[in-house]
Amino acid sequence: MSAPIIAIDAMGGDFGPHSIVQACLACLTEFPSLHLVLVGQPVLLDSILTRQPGADRSRLKIEPASEVIDMDERPALALRGKRDSSMRVALELLRSGRVQACVSAGNTGALMALSRHMLKTLPGVDRPAMVTAIPTARGCCYMLDLGANVDCSAEQLYQFAVMGSVAAEVRGRVKPRVALLNIGVEANKGNQQVKRAASLLEQADGLNYIGFIEGDGLYRGEADVVVCDGFVGNIVLKSSEGLAVMIAARLKALFKQTLASRMIGMLAWPLLRRLQADLAPARHNGASLLGVQGIVVKSHGAAGAEGFQSAIRCALNEIREDLPQRLHGRLERMLR
Repeated sequence: MSAPIIAIDAMGGDFGPHSIVQACLACLTEFPSLHLVLVGQPVLLDSILTRQPGADRSRLKIEPASEVIDMDERPALALRGKRDSSMRVALELLRSGRVQACVSAGNTGALMALSRHMLKTLPGVDRPAMVTAIPTARGCCYMLDLGANVDCSAEQLYQFAVMGSVAAEVRGRVKPRVALLNIGVEANKGNQQVKRAASLLEQADGLNYIGFIEGDGLYRGEADVVVCDGFVGNIVLKSSEGLAVMIAARLKALFKQTLASRMIGMLAWPLLRRLQADLAPARHNGASLLGVQGIVVKSHGAAGAEGFQSAIRCALNEIREDLPQRLHGRLERMLR
């Protein structure tokens, strides 16, 4: 395999290029064969890089892009205008084959619209879906969609289930258990789209559909792939991240209250540190945009350097797995 090359939308996200550049330099140290292309305003990026002592720029290139898509910008406007935005230029590098993946922490709607327009979807796929690994009691499950599609038809939920199942298989799951996230496990629960999607999945060949799952079942690890629309998925994801941070903060405060609790905290600290590291949102940052003809990874807009580093790792893993090509082969058989 040739040296992986990833385009980085260096201007997206809540914190701008400073933390993104820091994450890129850390990844170049972590992966000696990796090459990165920073897309953005050269003067600004150069000034940030010069302030990084000992930064190795031999595997780092800057691709000029004069415009930035704002985090609150409407996707339609981003699609029609700003032809020289950092996000669009990064995707153009991917479309032209100059890079093998693209990572952005920018506007989710704009990334979705531009990816569909520039890369096109795989045959049989109406809309791409964002997927990521969610920690569970049994390891992790793959959840989609996480915010790319607020409103979904039953047919689109069916496509998400097929894509999620194939992605889980690529990552080592044998006959992954696929479930629809719902407000109950009974057949009469849920809205019409969910009920209709369940009917389609029950008739699907080659898919290990196990039925409805509730939110608590998700974290118990009752399914390997959990499917929902982007409205629900994004709320679940953000709530999970907030809960993990709150629990860590509450535990830290409890162990500081008294002398006895401090002593217990000192004894428990190695285990607590491992738990905090396992559940830290930054460690699980990076959602793949499944269904487009290329590898696109969306980083959380509020991710710092550590979180963005995780998103780059996610893109690198997908390059190694050749995920879009493997998806294409399976989807042709299951969605025709």
